[in-house]
Amino acid sequence: MKLFQNIFGKDSGIDIGAPVTGTLISITEVNDPAFSGEILGKGVAVIPSDTRICAPVDGTVSTVFPTGHAAAVTSKEGAEILIHVGLDTVKLDGKHFTIHASEGQEVKKGDLLLEADIEQIKADGYDITTPVVICNSDEFSEFHMAEPGTVSQGDHILNLKK
Repeated sequence: MKLFQNIFGKDSGIDIGAPVTGTLISITEVNDPAFSGEILGKGVAVIPSDTRICAPVDGTVSTVFPTGHAAAVTSKEGAEILIHVGLDTVKLDGKHFTIHASEGQEVKKGDLLLEADIEQIKADGYDITTPVVICNSDEFSEFHMAEPGTVSQGDHILNLKK
């Protein structure tokens, strides 16, 4: 397939998978101006219905926040993808989060990065909406979001093109 893409110049782009099962929404619907205003980068968001937060692509874990509320993976093609579980959840100081990955770790799409006790996070009064942000958005010319709605972990949610 890559050979044909190279010969004919067709770039299928970088496919980003859902890091968690839930409901896909536009990043502009996120109730946080840093995300909805795309200040941190373009992206999408998932309202999770599961606890397992997984790698959305094959790549390298570039960051795991010590509080476990967020992680970033750099795809093999260079997309820097931040997965931020919930809004203002850094204030939980690690409560309700379990880290399963470490910085520098090579991961495959679907590998477990974090676990988040979604029900307890909600019970503590936090919005569980999980932005999936391309931190180096300026390196890409096209962003195609999948249709909003129910997604399973690993389902296509975003395609990027240079």
